Formats: sequence, structure tokens, C-alpha cells
Amino acid sequence: MTMHAPTPATDDALTPLARAIAFYLPQFHPIPENDRWWGQGFTEWTNVVLGRPRFEGHYQPHLPADLGFYDLRVEETRIQQAELARQHGIEGFCYYHYWFGGTRLLGRPLDDLRSSGKPDFPFALCWANESWARTWSGRDHDVLMQQSYSVEDHRAHIEWLAPVLSDVRYIRVDGRPLLLIYRPDAIADLARMVDTWKTHCRHVLGAEPWLVGVRTGFSVGSTSVWAAAGFDGVVDFQPSRHHFPPARSNAGRAVAIARKLLPERWYDALRNNAWLGERELNNIVDYRAYVEGWINDVPAPWLPHYPCVFPSWDNSVRRTAATIIENHDPELYARWLAAAVERVADRPLDQRLVFLNAWNEWAEGCHLEPDKRHGLSFLEATASALMRRSISFSEKG
Repeated sequence: MTMHAPTPATDDALTPLARAIAFYLPQFHPIPENDRWWGQGFTEWTNVVLGRPRFEGHYQPHLPADLGFYDLRVEETRIQQAELARQHGIEGFCYYHYWFGGTRLLGRPLDDLRSSGKPDFPFALCWANESWARTWSGRDHDVLMQQSYSVEDHRAHIEWLAPVLSDVRYIRVDGRPLLLIYRPDAIADLARMVDTWKTHCRHVLGAEPWLVGVRTGFSVGSTSVWAAAGFDGVVDFQPSRHHFPPARSNAGRAVAIARKLLPERWYDALRNNAWLGERELNNIVDYRAYVEGWINDVPAPWLPHYPCVFPSWDNSVRRTAATIIENHDPELYARWLAAAVERVADRPLDQRLVFLNAWNEWAEGCHLEPDKRHGLSFLEATASALMRRSISFSEKG
């Protein structure tokens, strides 16, 4: 018998037209490694509260409303998040999972979820298999945690993953646990790893994982390689950085070079210089133009593609030369999500996956959680697109 995660309850008891899964960042609690690298008590909020407008009309800072500046070690917070998502048609969260040769980082929210049984809300994992660098301070070359791969580690990793995939709340597609990998192209022995993982899960769980690669603007090569390795689908992650324009000024190019070459104390002084606040330094993208471009785009062949949409994007609290997608709007977002739902409408319900970036990427200005300006508007837009119902969007001024 085919098993899948429970259908989310909604106010009007309508069944969503697609299975909406929101990427979930577990960065909102302190860990010893971040204390060493960034300072005592560092969490995602440390960057968020530093947000300032860089030019007239620039929306910063993004500050939380209903849920406040939460700590993911608090069970009540995780339950509130799940209820808010469920009420607006979101089926589950896809937790970023950080594994570095047997070392896990930011794992407590998932561990507490498993041990306590709360919240009773579907979830899946996305292995964020990238090395950690000082990206948030603009120093990408300064590696903090190196990602590496080996046959032994692939075996150890799936042995750790299998009990998580067996959780009754774990999201399944046609009875198989959904498992995402953020950078499949970074894994040299990909086919061998996939075979190891699927073989182990068949023996231990009685089902192979529904394995999905994440295609980003940093992805290289064709997804045909992923198909040949045994993947079942591709998430077209958005925003896709290859759509972002390059730095459009000499100042922007100079800062990009300085970010890589200058000693940190000089670079920090440069960041604080007033001339860096000019609009021309940043990559500015219009939200409507981005949405229109996506709607008119044609997915690549080889594997089933699962669309991904985002409500907003602004990484200026992490970047000196930032990418800011301005003029984001709940009605445009609802239209985009409705178009994404249409792309999967001809598939069996279990395979109608649509991904939302993100539930809580606050430092990237990319969150469905309510903020001070928009309140519940983007969550209401999510419900309207998934349920095909008309609502009015009222933003908090």
C-alpha cells in the first residue's frame, strides 16, 4: 500500500492542489562552533538585527512579528511554527542537514523533534553538502568546515540517516522517504554513493529513498548525470544565481576583489565606509521581472523537475555587494506559486511536489514567517495558491 505524509489540515478542510514543502533553516540556536567562529551566542538573528536601508526605498531590516526572535531549542516555538505552516496549506518542512565526515552541525532542532515527537508535523531532510566559509562576512575563501567524501563516510552517513527516514512523520513519495542533496555535482563518486544509500535503505527500511538533487545557479554539468546515478527528481532552486546580474559599477567590482584579498581589519573598515551604501554597488533585481522570467522558462529534460518559489530575497545583511530582489508582493508571489502548482498538476498527487524557499531564511530576506511589514500576507498568499481560493492581502504598515 502506498504511504505518504498526512494531508495538512486547513481552515476550510480543502485538500491542497500540490504538496508544498518549505525549506527550513536550523540556525536559530547557538552552537560551540559558531561561538568560536563568530562570537559567543551567535545565531541567525545576530546578522538580521544589523540590517539597514542602503538606499531610499530599500526594505531593511526584516524583523519578525508573530513568532518574535525565537530560539529553536524551545519546543513551544517549533510547535507554533508547525501550526502556522499547517494552517496555510504547507505540508511539511525540509530541514537543512549538515554532515561533515561524521560531524553534524546545527542538529539540535531535528534531534529534539525526533526525541520528543513534537511537533507532529511532516518533515524531510536536505543534505547541505557544501563547505562552510566566512561567506556571511564576505570572505568566501576562509574555510571553516571542509566538506569531504569517501566510501566509508557514505556508508556511515546512510547508517545515521536511515533511522531518521523511518520516522512516521517523515515525508514520503509513493511510499519512499524523500531525501534531497544540495550539491550532487560536488560528489565525485555519486553513482556509487547512491547505490550504497539505496541498497542500505532497501535492506533496513524496505524502501529506497526518493532521491532529489537541488539545481542551483552554482550547479555544473547536466542533470542527465544525476539521472544516470539513480536520482528520482530535481528541485529547481530559486532564486537561481545565474539569473542575477553582475556587479554593475567599478565600486562593486572593487569590493568583490577586496573581499578576497584584503586583510580582515581593512575589509571591515571598507564595509563601514559611507560610499558603500550607494544603490549602484548592489545587484538590484525586480521581483515582477524575475517571476515573469520564471513563468516563461522551460524546465530542462532528463528528470522530473519540482518547482521552487520564494516570497522575497535580500542578502544585504550578509553581503557588502548584495543581491536585492525588490518590489516583492504577495499577489505576485501567489501568481507564481499557482503557476508552479500548474507545472505538476498532471502528476499523481504524491508526486506533485512544490518547494518554498524558505520558511525562515531571515538573513537572506527570504521567509514566509510573518515580519513587521507584511504580517501574514505571504502565508495567506501561499494558502490562496495552494487551495485556489480568493483572499485579500492586507500588509502591516
